[in-house]
Amino acid sequence: MDAGNFGFVVAGLIVGFIVGMTGVGGGSLMTPILLWFGINPATAVGTDLLYAAITKSGGVLVHGKNKNIDWSITGWLTLGSVPAVLLTLWFLASLHTDPSAMNAVIKQALGVVLLLTALAILFKKSLLAFAQRHAGDDYHMRPRNLNALTVVTGAILGTMVALTSIGAGALGTVALFILYPFLATRRLVGTEIAHAVPLTLVAGLGHASMGNMDWHLLGFLLMGSLPGIYFGSHMTGRIPDGVLRPCLAVMLMAVGYKLAF
Repeated sequence: MDAGNFGFVVAGLIVGFIVGMTGVGGGSLMTPILLWFGINPATAVGTDLLYAAITKSGGVLVHGKNKNIDWSITGWLTLGSVPAVLLTLWFLASLHTDPSAMNAVIKQALGVVLLLTALAILFKKSLLAFAQRHAGDDYHMRPRNLNALTVVTGAILGTMVALTSIGAGALGTVALFILYPFLATRRLVGTEIAHAVPLTLVAGLGHASMGNMDWHLLGFLLMGSLPGIYFGSHMTGRIPDGVLRPCLAVMLMAVGYKLAF
């Protein structure tokens, strides 16, 4: 194994460890790292999408076994996200004859979504507290309107994920909590992961069909991330959340600003 490939294994190990310890979406960490390694933006996004689909599949099995998934909400989200992914991939395919244009669109979108993710991580507790505080208000959304809003949320997440591989984690969790403040946290997390797997799988396969995929790179990332997630999950709570999240948010904000501007 040469030094470059070893670096990808180490990157997978570090990202997997952080994801296992904090639950922060791997895409918001892995895609910028791949760009830092000099990987083409489109290839970085496509590879990271399948990486996410594979690593989160295990989470679906565990959450499904523990009945932590609301399959109805997952279905409404998927109804919006998968068509949005297909439309976004069609748009990217139309730019495929001009790789520089496609990479410019992906980098710009990546920067904006990273900034939004950083804000979601930084203000997550405040947003969740606000949602819980107003969960008992007199205003109650009708089920049909709530389902429609869930589909729209899925469409927005699908567009972001197909463009950048980021959004299903931090942003998706916050959006679900605001829409469903009475949903238990464990079911909220399980539902978000269950939705992320088909979303990232469809988007990843779409990118692969356009040639935006490096299978060897994917293998090296998984080689590091799978043990990283295992060990990271056993370190949960060892480092205060109030220290980790602001550090991650500042890092993502700096990278996002650089890409967007």
